[in-house]
Amino acid sequence: MTRLLALIFVIWASPLLANPYKITVLSTNIADYGGLGEWSFSAVFEGKTDSVLFDTGFRSDTVLHNVLHLGVDLSSVEKVVLSHFHSDHTGGLLVLREHFGKENPAALSKVFVADGFFDQRQTVEGDLVGPGGFKSAAEFKLAAEALGITFVVVDSPTQIAPALWITGPVPRKIETYNGPKGLFIDTEAGLRADIIEDDQSLGYLTPKGWLMTSGCGHSGLMNSGEVLKRIEDAPLYSILGGFHLWRASTTTLDETASWLKNAGMNLMVGGHCTGIAAAESIASKLSLPRSHVSHAAIGSVITHDLRLLRSSVE
Repeated sequence: MTRLLALIFVIWASPLLANPYKITVLSTNIADYGGLGEWSFSAVFEGKTDSVLFDTGFRSDTVLHNVLHLGVDLSSVEKVVLSHFHSDHTGGLLVLREHFGKENPAALSKVFVADGFFDQRQTVEGDLVGPGGFKSAAEFKLAAEALGITFVVVDSPTQIAPALWITGPVPRKIETYNGPKGLFIDTEAGLRADIIEDDQSLGYLTPKGWLMTSGCGHSGLMNSGEVLKRIEDAPLYSILGGFHLWRASTTTLDETASWLKNAGMNLMVGGHCTGIAAAESIASKLSLPRSHVSHAAIGSVITHDLRLLRSSVE
């Protein structure tokens, strides 16, 4: 009996179970009754000992409106992960920091970005494009730091909380680039096309395997999943967020579905730029039950025990 109790203690004290997270979608295309939907993504991972905000929406006040509507308190959340520099993922950072920093000076004050996040982008005509609705990446950084935000730039997979890792920049070994064109980075050798090398995903290592959260998946869903599997060779049990498949070809969707099936995917919550038709195609090929497929809406939840709670007719 004593040995049994000791074994139970060891299992529950393991890193995988010590800090299970409740995950709530705070910004995406579909709104619940009272929430604001937009072309963006944001979700919060709430744990007993640590919590992390992933992305911050597009308009400066969208996520703030939605957390107040949902009754989600971000004042105790000190860490933020920005998936990449695009404004539809970085637009709410400053307003959220300003609002919740009044209650807790450390709220949303430590922001993790991947190497290349602060590279200055521009159009071929020379118009500047930066994060958070700013034209200048440097000015965005200064404005954030003036509010007490510290940026942590990572260049490799990094653990940021119990059972949570960020991939950092993702090697493009399977997919090459999955995203829009038209922006450039000025280098000594001249302009080079921006392929958003700062795109990163967040991996949550659960007892059932990885839950991978992506803002847009510009590095490629399969590439990002491979990074997590190199951290810990576990199934890719679930994906959450935007994966930029809304314009993907049938061939791409078939290849992605095949990879996900082999990786062990069982729960799919594809919002933002994933595309409903694309998500349905993949879910059908994997024969996922309806209870394990969601198109994500404001307030959609993945519970501590990895059950899906819908918040709308999505």
